[in-house]
Amino acid sequence: MRGEHEKPTESNIELDPRVREAVLKAATEGRITCPVARELADRLGVDPGVIGEACNQLRIKIKSCVLGCFR
Repeated sequence: MRGEHEKPTESNIELDPRVREAVLKAATEGRITCPVARELADRLGVDPGVIGEACNQLRIKIKSCVLGCFR
């Protein structure tokens, strides 16, 4: 059982199929830029962290990130 403040990990978060499909479609050569990731989040109406988690699970790297939104 997770603690109240424990951060979810990739093994316990199920990806929304819309997010998964959009990230895979946007990624080229296993990478996606920060501006594209933020645009996906806006377009899908999700927090940028959801896109970041999807990228982590799908082993897609986020490049050109200067704001530190994605880790």
